[in-house]
Amino acid sequence: MQYFPAALQDLADQFAKLPGIGGKTAQRLAFYVLELPDDEAQFFADAIVNAKRTVHTCPVCQNLTDREICPVCSDQSRNQSVICVVAEPRDLIAMERSREFNGVYHVLHGVISPLNHVTQDDIRIKELLQRVAKGDIQEVIMATNPDTEGEATAMYISRLLRPMEVKVTRLAYGVPVGSQLEYADEVTLSRALEGRQEI
Repeated sequence: MQYFPAALQDLADQFAKLPGIGGKTAQRLAFYVLELPDDEAQFFADAIVNAKRTVHTCPVCQNLTDREICPVCSDQSRNQSVICVVAEPRDLIAMERSREFNGVYHVLHGVISPLNHVTQDDIRIKELLQRVAKGDIQEVIMATNPDTEGEATAMYISRLLRPMEVKVTRLAYGVPVGSQLEYADEVTLSRALEGRQEI
């Protein structure tokens, strides 16, 4: 027996395809959209279509943008000789919030993950190598997550960059501010010791 009209079920099914959205949440979202006034529902639909139509990857750094070249790459006040490599566009946003980095970025759009069938050919490594090969880059900072896939991706890329005579660094990882040492795992404490700085 079908409990919902087909159109409503189709809408819920589309929401359920979004990451982190389960069946019940998808149904709640579908009911919410159905209860929107017509003009708001149209605005919601137009926002999806407009984003799909106008947002694309920057040809330089692979970040998402609605311009020909993204604002970071086109900002000449930034240090264009230092590239920070991140896995996803949201990682770039996190780095920018710190207001500590004044170089440029390269977004991989994923990490190497054999278990998820993601290989080096599925992410934007080739574009990074092309940028570095032009010869204007002095340092590449690997800022992938400190998990198995992030570490494997960073090591793979660093091996590819080694013959290009560019400095390759990795973010220092350590004990988060506000936490307590007794709750830190061995790997975190080891990284904190390795990344220690003079005060």
